Amino acid sequence: MGKEKTIHSFFKRKESDEEGSSKRHKTSTSEAETHETQQVNLGNVEGPLPQANTNEVDTKEEDSSNFERDPGKRKQLWEYPPNLREQVRRFYLGEGPYQILLNEYPKDDSKKNPRKFQPSWFRVFPNWLDHGHDSFIVKGFKNWKKVRGKDCAFLKHISTTQHRSALIFKENLLNQAAHIENVISKQNEELIMKNRLRLKTTIDVIRWLTFQACALRGHDESSTSKNRGNFLEMLQLLASYNDEVANVILGNAPYNSKYTSSDIQKEILNIIANRVRKSIRSEVGDSYYCVMVDESRDESKKEQMAIVLRFVDEKGIIRERFLGLVHVRDTLSATLKLSLWQQLSHNQFDVNKIRGQGYDGASNMRGEWNGLQALVLKDSPYAYYIHCFAHRLQLALVCASKEVLPVHKFFSDLVGIINVVCASSKRHDELQKAKQDEIKELLELGEIKSGKGKNQVGTLKRPGDTRWGSHFDSICSLLKMYNVTLTILKRIMDDPSSKYTQRGDAYDSVRFSEHTMELLSLSASLASKEINVEDICLLVERYYPGDFTEQERIGLQYQLENLNIEMKNNIRLSGVSNLPDLCKTLVETQKRETYNLVDRVCRLILTLPVSTATTERAFSAMKIFKTRLRNKMSDEYLADSLVIYLEKEIAENFDSNSIIDEFKDLKGRRAEL
Repeated sequence: MGKEKTIHSFFKRKESDEEGSSKRHKTSTSEAETHETQQVNLGNVEGPLPQANTNEVDTKEEDSSNFERDPGKRKQLWEYPPNLREQVRRFYLGEGPYQILLNEYPKDDSKKNPRKFQPSWFRVFPNWLDHGHDSFIVKGFKNWKKVRGKDCAFLKHISTTQHRSALIFKENLLNQAAHIENVISKQNEELIMKNRLRLKTTIDVIRWLTFQACALRGHDESSTSKNRGNFLEMLQLLASYNDEVANVILGNAPYNSKYTSSDIQKEILNIIANRVRKSIRSEVGDSYYCVMVDESRDESKKEQMAIVLRFVDEKGIIRERFLGLVHVRDTLSATLKLSLWQQLSHNQFDVNKIRGQGYDGASNMRGEWNGLQALVLKDSPYAYYIHCFAHRLQLALVCASKEVLPVHKFFSDLVGIINVVCASSKRHDELQKAKQDEIKELLELGEIKSGKGKNQVGTLKRPGDTRWGSHFDSICSLLKMYNVTLTILKRIMDDPSSKYTQRGDAYDSVRFSEHTMELLSLSASLASKEINVEDICLLVERYYPGDFTEQERIGLQYQLENLNIEMKNNIRLSGVSNLPDLCKTLVETQKRETYNLVDRVCRLILTLPVSTATTERAFSAMKIFKTRLRNKMSDEYLADSLVIYLEKEIAENFDSNSIIDEFKDLKGRRAEL
């Protein structure tokens, strides 16, 4: 089911387009011939060819995230403007076969002995077998009984002329060096090396600036500008230290291949970001994973949804990876769920592998009936929702403190003091001036010592019910600024023109799910010195019935009993103090295969989220990138920048030469690379 379908149809359509164009320009063409030019041969099916709007001028490239991977659902090639068809061809050929591994495939119910597709066939034919509608050229293939043995239909198809021709056409299309325009104007090796050095310098500067969350463009990038922006200024700096680089960049670069435009920068960012996403997909593999989602507004007032995946890697280490930022029309749970599913599908994640959800306490997220967690549970019944424990603890402490009147009054007074003292910039300036005078006086008296980083002038910090540790920080800031705060309050009291009214009291409650608490309490036994076998078996039977067969549940009981005995005698296992350590130690001691079912339970439990700190970190990074001066960043540009910034650990390992090769294959380039 075919990658070759994609290749066949691409070249068939291209030939039909060219043939139709030629015929339409002949005035002597008969009515029958004219009708024939409107037909396109797609394998075994013929259909009318819609007229392309050749007068349309569009120099922009299509956003690759809009391309549908499923061959049966994607737009036909002739539906794109002519100037975009080359990009579309290269994208689908570069992505490779669309292979989705499912536990169950639909059966062919039209036969007496219904058969179905087997996922193992993807491994036998990894380079061309595709998943989607209209496979095997057009109408699909369901004769599964002819897949095995010497009469295998797949093997017969490989030997056909059409299949071999399609592969040759594909290789020729992707081989830029063999294109006629490059053969005619072949450049020497020295020129290619200069082009690659120029592009490598651009890539390294873009990557470094993105790692530091710095803007690339400048307000005025003309040659007479005093500040041409971070990107051009850093290129100039590198040129001053390296003559080889200086000879190929900026003023010494060819006019048509300087590699300094904003479009080139965004292309390179997109390449690196997509490689990070593919690396994350490879890391997850066939493992279970958890989706963690949060939403917030950016500087331009757009609603953005951050998506983070939590999983346990092959080494038994818990990972939380930022997959991307998605602009959503609104924050309705249905909208969030649709956007989430689209992102997971686009990056080829199996939603049946979701085993956890982590959100904050907003009603559109945690709603029992119509919230995001409820909608996800309909498609992934074992994706248990965990309300962020950091938020829970904070809210629980705040709620408990309300019951103690002195504590409640203390924090109410604290908020009131902060509101009064910091109500205006004038009062804030007076507060800091008073602190500076106090520090100067204490230095003169010798009561404090000067030094680097000491005696900083701070301010009062406001506590927040959902900001972790903010109450403690608020108290510490008041203690540090206590004397000068009293001074400012006395000035306000003595000023007859000062009038203020401030009453602040924040209250929120927590809904601890009994369902979730039972799940976590049963799993706690795995982190103890002696595992409660009955609890773990009950956990698997009640919460993960689809992940263990009846035979595996019996085998799990024996493995747990044996592990209890070995934990007393094995030094490495006896030193395990928590569940992450147990999972990691099973891998390091090569006991994972011996206790494979125990390892599966550990990974399922560790997949459940503890907090939404990673998604909060994504929004903190978003505020660094999308500022008041950069509030017109496109959604894709912002998302790519955040992926590279937050997953620097992955992005910094990509070789610049491999990025150049991908940049070269993305579309035709004026300079040979």
